[in-house]
Formats: sequence, C-alpha cells, structure tokens
Amino acid sequence: MQDDNHFDYLIIGNGLAGLQLALELSKDPFFKTYTIGLIDPSNKSENDKTWSFWEQGQGKFDAIVEKVWHTAKFESAEVSLTLPLKEYDYKTIRSIEFYNWAKKELSAKDNFKFILDTVQNIEEADGIKVVGDHQSYSANHVFDSRVPKEFYAKESHYTLIHQHFKGWIIETESACFQPEAFTMMDYRFQYKDSTSFIYVLPFSETKALVEYTFFTPFLVETEVYEEALKNYLKTEYQLSNFQILETEVGNIPMTDFPFWNYHTENITKIGTGGGWVKGSTGYSFKHTEKHVAKIIENIKAKKSPSHQLFKKKFKFYDKIFLKVLHDENEKGVWIFESFYSKNSIRTMFRFLDEETTFSEDLGIMKSLFSMAFIKAFFKVLFKS
Repeated sequence: MQDDNHFDYLIIGNGLAGLQLALELSKDPFFKTYTIGLIDPSNKSENDKTWSFWEQGQGKFDAIVEKVWHTAKFESAEVSLTLPLKEYDYKTIRSIEFYNWAKKELSAKDNFKFILDTVQNIEEADGIKVVGDHQSYSANHVFDSRVPKEFYAKESHYTLIHQHFKGWIIETESACFQPEAFTMMDYRFQYKDSTSFIYVLPFSETKALVEYTFFTPFLVETEVYEEALKNYLKTEYQLSNFQILETEVGNIPMTDFPFWNYHTENITKIGTGGGWVKGSTGYSFKHTEKHVAKIIENIKAKKSPSHQLFKKKFKFYDKIFLKVLHDENEKGVWIFESFYSKNSIRTMFRFLDEETTFSEDLGIMKSLFSMAFIKAFFKVLFKS
C-alpha cells in the first residue's frame, strides 16, 4: 500500500527556487514516475515581491512577464547615463503571476502534491523524516529552501550587507513617466553617505514601481524610505498626489556565508537558504534558473544534486565587493559609477551572470581599481 506522505522528492518552500525546481522536474520525462511534494505554510495567493532580470531573446517565463525594457538609466551627482541594452531585454515578473502559473502547471500533474504545512525540523537518523506542524512526511531526498539556523547564530563571523528596500507601485492621474526606459540606480537621493538609491520601473505613463533601496551593513526606520520616495517623486516628477496601489518591502542578505556547507547526502539546500542569491547584487532569478538546470543534470548523471553548483572565482569576487561595501559603504556610489560608465552592457551582464572569462574579469577589475579594493582583497585573502 502506497504511503501518501512519502515522496521521492520533497521540496520545502514554494518560493522562486522551489517552484522553479518543481516546474523543471515536471517538464522532464525522466521524472514522470517520481512522486514530488511541495510543502509551504502559505498558499501563495498574494503578490509579495517583484522579480526583475535581464536575458537575451525569448525566455521560459515570457508568458507572465509584466513589462520589458530595452534602455536603462543610471544617475548620480557626477554621472548621468542612458544605456541601450542592445541584445538584452530587462524583464519584470510579479510574484503572484509566477505563483499562479506554477500552481496551475503543477496541479495538472498527477505526481505532484501541494501540502499546506510548516516544517519544524528534519530528522535523518533512520531515513528522512520531515516533521511539520500538522503531520510528518518522508522522502528519498529533500530540497530545503529554509535559511540554516547557523546563519543567524554565526552572522558576525561573515560579511553581511543588507539589501533592504521599500517600494510603492503608484498610479497618477496624468502622464508623467517615460515607459521606454527604467532607472537602474539613481544615487542623487542617497542617505547619509551610504550606498542607497532609487530604482524605477515605469509600466506606463501613469503607473510605476518606485523603490528606495540600500546596500548597507545597517537597517533604517520605515520613515527613511517613505521620506525619500516622497522627496524623489516631488523633485523628479512634481508629484505630491498619487495613489499607492501596492507596497513592497524586503531585506535580501548579501553575504559570503557558506550556505553550501549545509548540504547533506539526503538534503540539498536551495534558494536563499542554499546561497543562490548572488552575494554582490542580491539578484536571484536567472541564477536560480541555472542552479535548477545543474541540479537536474546532476541527478540524471547520478551525482549529488549539489555537485559543482557554484563557480569559486565569482564567490571570491563577491567576497571582495562585500568587504568594500561593509568597511567603506560610502564608496558604493563610486563603484557603481565606475562599473556602469567604464564597461559595456554585454560585459557587465556577463560578469553579473558569472559567464565572463578571466580576461574579461581583469577588464572589470581595472575599471574598479582603487585602494578600497586592494585593502579588501588582502583582507579576504588572508581570512580565507
């Protein structure tokens, strides 16, 4: 008799990583006889975030993309850039559209099961037992997106930059936005010599996501974000009256914490809990897509799912960048000014996608060459 609470694979967390992994498993005929459970305390019925990413040509998620841009802007007190993206598209997806689409796709598969429960712990003594609030489950392998408890306990041992933000999706009565270009970073409204900037995604002439973002070792009060947003809208668009349709808040860890050390033979850490968020940028959407593809490749090759998920040189680069931001946070404006003004879009995106050759890496390093990076390099080197 088949145990309804036993699965070949159990995915803990129906966020970006868990659902992308499930979707790819569902598409591959290799896994059509595998039973796969997805467990999460939420039914994912709300729009809780916005994912933006660049890619070339058509992508897997074009059917649910909210908006595509072909031009980016960068602003600071010293630099004003308009950057044609050329062969790249910058795309945005609302999380609710992704959740609904993924649930519809997976619910149509007989070998997938959604479970509404909160996981308390995993026991590996005799097989794999996943203990939830409501009941327990067993699996041959678990993909776990929860952040390891050790991350919070050992936080001080590693470099941590908080990418924290608050944004509003606003609508205006009259046309004021230019929807053909988005603003990647506007540093003219930075907070007390910190790496903080405004990010704008104009969906139409009257609707946009306007977000105030920090890359800092510290956090701020809610009022700081809101005052900056109001000031920006009044200064740049002469807006004092507008309707806030949605509010988005978050705190993404940008860190060199070794999440990958928490894999076991039967548990693979994924998503934020697996270190899939790029340490130096906080970007995760396309990196998740790549990691999912590698996991599936590994399984089919009878290797550990976590085999060679990361490229060590880029983890080293991220450590250096994070160290600079941590020790000299005010240098962030100069870093991004240099990065965007001295490199081509193709080189920058390839570098952030971890696809560059070492010669291309040297070009990036040359554009950012400074005493701050030299000091950070040796601090990271000797710490390693």
